[in-house]
Amino acid sequence: MTAFKSDFLNVLQERGFIHQASDFEALDALAAKGEATAYVGYDCTAPSLHIGNFLTMMMLHWLQQSGNKPITLMGGGTTMVGDPSGRDETRAIRTVAEIESNKASIRGVFAKVLHYGSGASDAIMLDNAEWLTKLNWIEMLRDIGKHFSVNRMLTMDSVRLRLEREQEMSFIEFNYMVCQAYDFVELARRTGCRMQMGGSDQWGNIIMGVDLGRRMGTPQLFALTTPLLTTASGAKMGKTAQGAVWLNADQFSPYDFWQYWRNTEDADVVRFLKLFTTLPIGEIDKLAKLQGAEINEAKKALADAATTLLHGADAAREASETARQTFEEGAIAENLPTAVVPRARLEEGLGVLEAYILAHLVMSKGEARRQIKGGGLRVNDSTVIDENMILTLEDLTPEGVIKLSFGKKRHMLLRPA
Repeated sequence: MTAFKSDFLNVLQERGFIHQASDFEALDALAAKGEATAYVGYDCTAPSLHIGNFLTMMMLHWLQQSGNKPITLMGGGTTMVGDPSGRDETRAIRTVAEIESNKASIRGVFAKVLHYGSGASDAIMLDNAEWLTKLNWIEMLRDIGKHFSVNRMLTMDSVRLRLEREQEMSFIEFNYMVCQAYDFVELARRTGCRMQMGGSDQWGNIIMGVDLGRRMGTPQLFALTTPLLTTASGAKMGKTAQGAVWLNADQFSPYDFWQYWRNTEDADVVRFLKLFTTLPIGEIDKLAKLQGAEINEAKKALADAATTLLHGADAAREASETARQTFEEGAIAENLPTAVVPRARLEEGLGVLEAYILAHLVMSKGEARRQIKGGGLRVNDSTVIDENMILTLEDLTPEGVIKLSFGKKRHMLLRPA
């Protein structure tokens, strides 16, 4: 393990954030002096960010803790173009109104892990729509476009992999890397930003920005990426039967968020404690020594710490207590996630397969049938044995809900309205 001069790179290395950097030695020297102002860009494609974004938010957190300045860049401009990375088809073009709505919904989450203000290491938030939407097309081609080699652009993963799969790429998508590279140069000029961070799939785009800065006369710029998130079993992290693990509470409840971490695979617990919590390494090392059934205590510590960081200590305690009541007492905890169903549906009779899809506990009727055959679904804690079972108002508990369970750890309440 390399010993760095800067607290920033030492912390990131110790906690497992580092995948690659453009110039470790020069970046280390800059960070050691507290001059490594860095940014991460967040496009506004949805009303909430997700766990992959949480990882780069934590990189910005540790940057700030080491005395350097973080920048969160809202992609009001780049969202209009659409990042082609990892996709086989063009992203849906969103209206300005949709982008503004998503932007407003996303903004608040950053203050959970960063401190904003006017101090030397206080975070600032900018929006690339401020400069991208004002670019004149001819001037952009002449002053910026002349620095890009189409030959090199075709070698970037976001382009090359799409073409190798013989999938069409639109001209607007092809220009995404130009916009992202120019963001880096603009931030360097406006704020003295010297580094862009992101997932390893962004390496090519970030390096294009480093190179554009050199060609357009900025001080040396730096790239730093983190590994893409996968679980120990090789699955892409951040996906559930309910969909993505969103960071906004109205998109993914604090209980669901707590439960997501509580269900972490044994082999991932220590890695995720380092990446997604601010627990000291010494405390994580102690949790790493737990074996057998005791590892569940480490999982609870992960769930508590990650949920506290994002949603606050009260929400974490409430989620933990809800889980305890549900699993240890077998009670129907009122804080379990709830899906609302029109009362008329239960008056008519709601098929159990459809109910599980409605509750986002399964993705399809086929999946529900397979779970029923294996004894994996329960209604009000009774195992479902008939796929043609019909739920009615008579199935409501005294609390006025129907409890749907998938396995031992996933539960939803159906509440008529």
